[in-house]
Amino acid sequence: MKHILRPKLTACLAIGLSFFLLMDQAWGWGPGGHMIVAQIAYGRLKTRAKSEVDKLIALQIDPAEITKNSLDFVNAAHWPDDIRPVPAFHDTLGLHYVDFPFSGDGTALPADLPEQQNVITALTKYLEIVKSGTDDNARAQALRFIIHFVGDIHQPLHCASRITQNLPEGDRGGNLFNLSLSKRGGGTQEVNLHSYWDGGIGDFPKAGPNFAPPPLEQIGPAVERITAEFPDTDDGWKAGGPSDFAGWAKESTQLAQRVAYEGIQPKRQPSGHYDQIALQTVHQRVAWGGYRLAELLNSIWPEQ
Repeated sequence: MKHILRPKLTACLAIGLSFFLLMDQAWGWGPGGHMIVAQIAYGRLKTRAKSEVDKLIALQIDPAEITKNSLDFVNAAHWPDDIRPVPAFHDTLGLHYVDFPFSGDGTALPADLPEQQNVITALTKYLEIVKSGTDDNARAQALRFIIHFVGDIHQPLHCASRITQNLPEGDRGGNLFNLSLSKRGGGTQEVNLHSYWDGGIGDFPKAGPNFAPPPLEQIGPAVERITAEFPDTDDGWKAGGPSDFAGWAKESTQLAQRVAYEGIQPKRQPSGHYDQIALQTVHQRVAWGGYRLAELLNSIWPEQ
């Protein structure tokens, strides 16, 4: 882990704190955003690819009690977040992101970022498992991670960590960068920058109680709006081919620096101009994530 713990912490406290920090960092687009990416992709799958993914997603892999609630492609998109509390999957928490550091004030960059195991290496690994054609349960699990991680890698704050004098190890993709947002009924509430982007700047369908995913009927209208704004006829999303994971991450890193952290101050309300540019950016990223996910899966199972 990149997070440095003070020597005086006990071993148990260090382990607990490390787990908490990873849990916080691993949260990508909220379930609404991930479901939008998946719905865009699923509508663009060709016949063979759609048949193959449907068979794999229908498998009730472990943990079955969680998997039974996501036996369709769109709901499978939030499965890797659903399983975060399960001890057997704790080693996947650090795979949802890649912390490319950049300095906000000239502070030297830490030498241990990004970590060697990250969303880029995870996508590469899971792609090979899906293509292996051996154990269907392993392939089904890998496919669920691919659906989710393609979404994660398109979230700009999953590919950057802002280094400052006060945070020399980084702000963990905006998790330590708090905003003050106005509440509808009056007053303000603190929300970290990462969460603000996860929710699509307040635009994505919202999760229900206990992080229950939004109903599918809310996803379709969001997909229609976003794909109309950023149609797949714009060939920009095709750059690098269907598995250019490092290239997708680089795009996100650049957008984090140019958009997510630009013109915004801690403990302040984002301006209307900031929200407008940020909203356009999240719409483009989930649209491109969906188009690229479809292209990737169609390349695994080409039409015969």
